[in-house]
Amino acid sequence: MTTLVLICKETLPGRVKTRLHPPLSLEQAAELAAAAIQDTLDVLRALPATRRVLLFDGNRTPPGSEDLDVIPQTSGDLDERLGALFDAVDGPAVLVGMDTPQMTAADLAPVLDSWRDGPGDDVDAWFGPANDGGFWALGLARPTGDLLRGVPMSRADTGEHQLRRLAEAGLRVRTLPELADVDTIDDARLAASAGPETRFARLLHRFEEPRS
Repeated sequence: MTTLVLICKETLPGRVKTRLHPPLSLEQAAELAAAAIQDTLDVLRALPATRRVLLFDGNRTPPGSEDLDVIPQTSGDLDERLGALFDAVDGPAVLVGMDTPQMTAADLAPVLDSWRDGPGDDVDAWFGPANDGGFWALGLARPTGDLLRGVPMSRADTGEHQLRRLAEAGLRVRTLPELADVDTIDDARLAASAGPETRFARLLHRFEEPRS
């Protein structure tokens, strides 16, 4: 079985999704981030897992995460924080972020299926590319932080660097569908279009509907 990890931070106005402002207010951007977290938590609960973990930065964990194990994010750059996470978990683990509220259980099902009985013989890692050049999911059959430390994060070529790191380690990698990672308002609209029934999509529609 597999550990599922959601990395997120406290949804304070001015601290999350600031590139949605404008056209949204900072308060609306924070509300959308909170909705995205709730949508993602729903998906993680719908999947079979040995353990569910919240890799968290902040003081107040999101509502509905009480049944997850909370691991505080360490200090340092994102590659170091992710490296520390993969050093801390045992057995197959898959990490997802808070920026793909349109993600479904079906998107992650191949990972859970491949490692249902532990690390398999045909796949060592799963990689979910994001439309901004990064990744929305990363699964490792035998987690080790050295596979992430030193990879430049939050860049248009982050995914390329991460895939190269996995290949250089001799890992057999399979790819998940590409998803839109919500950074800008255009990304938010793409994610909402792909998941129209999500909390995120309904809230974005309410924020953007014309006022009479």
